Amino acid sequence: MVDSARTTTETTGAPSPSISEGRRAVKAVIPAAGLATRFLPATKAVPKELLPVVDRPVLEYIVEEAADAGISDVLLITGRGKTSMVDHFDRRPDLEARLIEKGDDERLAAVRRPSELAEIYTCRQHEPLGLGHAVGTAESHIAGEPFAVLLGDEFVDESDPLLPAMLDLQSRTGGIVLAFIEVEPEEVRRYGIASVEAAESSLQDVGHEVVRVTGLVEKPTPEEAPSNLAVVGRYVLPASIFNAIKRTKPGSGGEIQLTDAMALLLAEGTPVHGVIYRGIRYDTGQPLGYLQAVVQLAAKRQDIGPAFRSWLLGFVESIDGSEGSARS
Repeated sequence: MVDSARTTTETTGAPSPSISEGRRAVKAVIPAAGLATRFLPATKAVPKELLPVVDRPVLEYIVEEAADAGISDVLLITGRGKTSMVDHFDRRPDLEARLIEKGDDERLAAVRRPSELAEIYTCRQHEPLGLGHAVGTAESHIAGEPFAVLLGDEFVDESDPLLPAMLDLQSRTGGIVLAFIEVEPEEVRRYGIASVEAAESSLQDVGHEVVRVTGLVEKPTPEEAPSNLAVVGRYVLPASIFNAIKRTKPGSGGEIQLTDAMALLLAEGTPVHGVIYRGIRYDTGQPLGYLQAVVQLAAKRQDIGPAFRSWLLGFVESIDGSEGSARS
């Protein structure tokens, strides 16, 4: 594990042209400095990113998603009390030795796996000043390259990846690439919603539908929403985003918003595209979504899935039966 040194440079004016066109991002930033108040008191001492989904923490799923897409360098933006996140990706020789003694090769491989996924670096966000501010702390580590941003509370099903298409698309456009899901009209007020138009036909070969983004509206009413395409927690960005973040004033909640910085680049001519994802997305950022992810992934497991599904069906039937009796 390496602590990434942070430097600050003063720049003014419009960003210089992107130098990233044609280069595929191999670095990712995972902002993970939040307090996770929705999960208190569980997250008082345990980072939300380490809450287990069956037997692997949320953060491991996310780093594995990045590694499977060819990203070999991951920067965790951490905060106070979050050092255990880094520990999870370190080796544990004492634990490994014990598993070797027991001949438990399966668990030994699982324990070693996190340290083999990618090089893990850290940078501290000293104050919770917004997602844009968190991403801005990564500038010295990114060193002028395009990079991915993966929010630390959601991931997609490994059988239907999203990130490879986004990385390929960004390497061809040199601009910003967002991830979209389609939501119901009553849900648009929970998300940033994009106005879009058809993208070039030459960009439609990445495995998912691609659109060109013409604008972003933060949490509109159903009547105001320009589409049903909601921005979710995957971004691939050019290095020019850092200059835009420096020129972005605090917005919603007095924080520096990444959406505002991206909107600034869009207004200045940076191409922005979106990949529409229709696969399974696990959103562990709130208790209900977290529990749904645990149940879905446990039910799919080959080792415990059959027994778990059988128990779950019986449990649901018993609840339905007891509720029916109570109503009668």
